Amino acid sequence: MTLRNGLDSLLRPEDSVLILIDHQPYQLANLNSHDPHMVVNNTVALAKSAKAFGVPTILTSVLAARGGLLFKPLTDVFPGQEVIDRTFINTWEDRKVVEVVEKTGRKQLIIAGLWTEVCVAMPTIQALGEGWDVTVVTDASGGTSVEAHEVAIQRMIRAGANMMTWLAVAAEWQRDWARTEHAEQLTEVMVQHAGGSGMAFLWEQQLLNTPVGG
Repeated sequence: MTLRNGLDSLLRPEDSVLILIDHQPYQLANLNSHDPHMVVNNTVALAKSAKAFGVPTILTSVLAARGGLLFKPLTDVFPGQEVIDRTFINTWEDRKVVEVVEKTGRKQLIIAGLWTEVCVAMPTIQALGEGWDVTVVTDASGGTSVEAHEVAIQRMIRAGANMMTWLAVAAEWQRDWARTEHAEQLTEVMVQHAGGSGMAFLWEQQLLNTPVGG
């Protein structure tokens, strides 16, 4: 296995493309590896982070007429954007999805979806075999059981995938707080979705803006 290390292995917004797979009611109904509320929160946070950094984001569902539309808070991040509805369980076998990715000219794939052991693992393993650099966002994904999610992660790691959480992805895209063009948008995402980290940021701003008492 080729080790993923060195500065060039870190995520760069200009080289990233995000694929969000099957965040639908049917899959959420049998999500047992995570708190469903947190998966919805984290997926929306990841989507907003991608939008803030100008990372192309592909939304895709499977048999939406039966499985339900993608979560509204997610599609609200990209109003009017087409959701690619598939019959393939494996997203990477759907040429329409792959062609959209290829047109971006980017090679860092970032994938999250439901369920980890099926709809995330299949495209990840196939894309890795085709030479793509793949990162899976584990806390914006989830499986039918803790075991299913964790076994899938181990399987993908052995295949060469990189594992991260949504906040780690956003921080890696930011990389340097001197890069101010996206910092304000990122901090707003943190306030909305990062729980205690977002509240700590607001507290820090309060302290910085509080005059020293006499």
